[in-house]
Amino acid sequence: MKFIRKVTPLVVAISAMAFAGSVYAADTIKIGIPQPMTGPATQYGDQIQAGALTAIEAINAAGGVKGMQLEPLLIDDGCEPKQAVPAANRVINSGAKFAVAHACSGTTVPAVNVYEQEGIVAITPGATSPLVTDTIKPHYFFRTIGRDDQQGPFAAGYIAKQLKPKSVAILHDKQTYGSGVASQVRDSLAKDNVNVAFFEGINVGDSDYSAVITKLKSLNPDLIYFGGYHAELGLLLRQAREQGLKTQFMGPEGVANKDLVAIAGPAIDGLLVTLPADFTKLPGNEKVLENFKSAKRSPDGAFTLTSYAAVQILADSINAVGTDPAKVADYMHANPFNTAIGKVEYDAKGDLKKFEFAVFKWDKAGNMEQLKF
Repeated sequence: MKFIRKVTPLVVAISAMAFAGSVYAADTIKIGIPQPMTGPATQYGDQIQAGALTAIEAINAAGGVKGMQLEPLLIDDGCEPKQAVPAANRVINSGAKFAVAHACSGTTVPAVNVYEQEGIVAITPGATSPLVTDTIKPHYFFRTIGRDDQQGPFAAGYIAKQLKPKSVAILHDKQTYGSGVASQVRDSLAKDNVNVAFFEGINVGDSDYSAVITKLKSLNPDLIYFGGYHAELGLLLRQAREQGLKTQFMGPEGVANKDLVAIAGPAIDGLLVTLPADFTKLPGNEKVLENFKSAKRSPDGAFTLTSYAAVQILADSINAVGTDPAKVADYMHANPFNTAIGKVEYDAKGDLKKFEFAVFKWDKAGNMEQLKF
């Protein structure tokens, strides 16, 4: 899996506005796209933009939906919980009734209530925390990515069956996403009778993790799993190697950011991550890949094709029942969809009945290879 070339949020926003002004007529179907355009998680926003905009442009070129063009509205949420509700309100105030919404779980959890209260059909292509759909009874909110209680057991299964460690240490960043997926891995490893010798949180933004690394050296675990994002893992990896800790590290999709390479340096070599499977290799996606090539965008990235699929689902549903969000939500709950990530079916909560995760291994140059097992 490769990383997409970064496009600055300003350039993307200006391009999108210019495109909208030259193409869209008065009768359009607005789709809000709130995601990180600034801050350390911009790569995830770049992926969401690449997927959603490519799908929208392809659908519009083919005649649109119900004779109308889809109109993207790019909104910055910074991957910040405090920006979640304002970003969701910008979707509503724009007049959009549909959204490809938010990459980060900590942002998505507070935004869900806004979409539900206002009857906005929203699909997150990146938020994996169970809290997104477990804390309320959503009807209008959906995902095109698996939950942490799917990803965590998958990671634990790989650890138990393939790596077969005698002991595992688990770190997390104390935040919604990181602590959630770390807890899922811990609990699943316990069911597989794998010894979790250490489970502890670290502080986001710290620059020195020597104290926790010293604890890990004394325990000498066979594997260290980290739940969180790339900035903290990068420092942990680099400082661990500098202090002579050579233990295998593993993490979830939130760490798979190209900036991890710059932070960790050669210490990234051998890092294992769980990510959505490489859907670019899915049979039947040939036309999808042609659309990315024509748009001069990369289809690579954890959230690119999940975003493309979100637009496909919205378009197919509107084509079937019209633009009434309540009818669209009902249709999505009741029907399967053929998408860029394969067959999609939803349960009563708007979660995917099935999602394919995979394990990738990094090399010291920052490239990732999907492992077969």
